[in-house]
Amino acid sequence: MRLSKRSRPEVNAGSMADIAFLLLIFFLVTATVPKDKGFNRKLSKLCQNPPCDINTHKRNILQVLLNDNDEIMINDKITHIQNVANEVKAFVDNNGDSSCTYCDGPQLANASDNPKEAIISLQTSPKASYDAFIDLQNEITRAYNVLRSQYAQEILNVSLENLSKDDIKAVKDAYPFILSEAHTKE
Repeated sequence: MRLSKRSRPEVNAGSMADIAFLLLIFFLVTATVPKDKGFNRKLSKLCQNPPCDINTHKRNILQVLLNDNDEIMINDKITHIQNVANEVKAFVDNNGDSSCTYCDGPQLANASDNPKEAIISLQTSPKASYDAFIDLQNEITRAYNVLRSQYAQEILNVSLENLSKDDIKAVKDAYPFILSEAHTKE
């Protein structure tokens, strides 16, 4: 007796590659890529004519440190991230030498002479987290944005959204963002 070979049913796999390709294209087109956190900064120009050192009085430098544990220290005092913007604002807007006609500061002896002299010195540990660094940068930027907004509304009588190019220049000249960044030494 002879055994008959039954033919096994097979799945046509020719179109499977086309379907997989179409699914891949579909997911690539519809997927959203999360945006990276970051900040927009314009780097200062290189010094062309030495000497390039800036001599400034110590009271005009606000020292902000970010350590390995993401703790923030401002002028040798540990502070929380929520306090950074207010401390930066108070330092920059101090008007220690009474030369600033638009400043509202209390003229403290240990804060900046005026906004044009104020320097924020930011030092970060290489082991500090990127999120803490970005949050700290954002708080410093927020302080300057608040000061610039107040200047625009009180002095120029214009909101930040409606500033002309000349007004933007005036606001940035009134409160220049001077930031010095460095990594702390191990």
